[in-house]
Amino acid sequence: MAAQETAGSPRTLRKVVFASLIGTTIEWYDFFLYGAAAALVFNRQFFPEADPLVGTMLAFATYALGFVARPLGGLVFGHYGDRIGRKKLLMASLVLMGVSTVLIGCLPTYAQVGVLAPLMLVVLRLLQGFAVGGEWGGAVLIVAEHGDAARRGFWASWPQAGVAAGNLLAAAVLAIMVAVQSEADFLAWGWRIPFLLSVVLIVVGWWVRTTVEESPAFAEVREDRQTHRLPAMEALRTRPRSLLIGGGLRIAENISYYVITAFSITYITEVEGLSRQIALNAVLIGSAVQFVCIPLFGALSDRIGRRPVYAIGALGTGVWAFAFFGLLDTGATSAVIVAIVVGLVLHAAMYGPQAAFLAEMFPTPIRYSGVSLAYQLTSIVAGSLAPIIAIALLRETGSAHAVAMYVAIAAAISLVAALFARETRGKTFAEIDAQ
Repeated sequence: MAAQETAGSPRTLRKVVFASLIGTTIEWYDFFLYGAAAALVFNRQFFPEADPLVGTMLAFATYALGFVARPLGGLVFGHYGDRIGRKKLLMASLVLMGVSTVLIGCLPTYAQVGVLAPLMLVVLRLLQGFAVGGEWGGAVLIVAEHGDAARRGFWASWPQAGVAAGNLLAAAVLAIMVAVQSEADFLAWGWRIPFLLSVVLIVVGWWVRTTVEESPAFAEVREDRQTHRLPAMEALRTRPRSLLIGGGLRIAENISYYVITAFSITYITEVEGLSRQIALNAVLIGSAVQFVCIPLFGALSDRIGRRPVYAIGALGTGVWAFAFFGLLDTGATSAVIVAIVVGLVLHAAMYGPQAAFLAEMFPTPIRYSGVSLAYQLTSIVAGSLAPIIAIALLRETGSAHAVAMYVAIAAAISLVAALFARETRGKTFAEIDAQ
């Protein structure tokens, strides 16, 4: 029997959206904080014997390991999320992420303990990746499954907005630390404060998420005993096309985001010679604009469809990649801000409808595993490698044009995926489950 469309009350839905947004913001604050620190601090504190660009590549290599662990986290959390529920797994991922982040803020540096320092950094980054791998699927699904089909794109986009909010918060805290401290103090101890602040955020997130009810769609599946013993294998067996299309959609979105928000910091500071403050402020402004745009594009996908909105975002991203580096190369603060803001707005056109788009590709009993696989497996070849590939291309060619081509090729892949995807706007989960 297919699960029926059971939406929560408006008050319950608003509470779920708020709790999901807060929790997602906190977890991605932790995850993105590492990326910014890799560009600004870790190359000096954990890999001091390498030249600046090589040191940054090594720092981003540890950054990439977080993405490698994400699919494993998605598999484990997706498995139990499809068997015992969305809420319990969301609570577990929040705690694991918070503990890992706080411990990064307590790590000794290379100068203090030698090679043990980067090794400990690697372990904690793997734990961060494992935690965030389970976070995304549960956060978007608990909202999508509480809402109704007509506005699912809008409501499910709010956890996505939490990703922008997390980056905004991470950039803001680092920008404040850079502004009020000398470079020596920031490198010596100031960088630790944003990581240690995570303990406060985790307490807030735990308190908020305890108020959330389990999703009605999953509750019905569990009541009807429709859960699968191995939901991930079931997703691979029954929905290979959805996994392939979902992964293709993620390529441009994932690569462009980390080129804009992580690699650009290195490019602005190391290549253009601008200050860390300018780089962080540009990402700060861009993330604030993106936070507003994500739900707007999610709502637009409810009106005109997931496919056209996503396709516009992918096409725009591929074209903008070339203008992006042209603006950065001017060295003008206003041009840097425009480059990042427009880049993140185009990214939002993909990211806004993405949660509903992926959720609507899988039936309820395997939805957590399915969306986690499609979302997280792509991160290994896309987001994790994006800053490393971008830096390698820059070193080999001496020009950012090759990096722009890299982003444009990724955009072409996602555009094709969007064109081949089935339109799912307005479909109830009962209809999706019955397919």
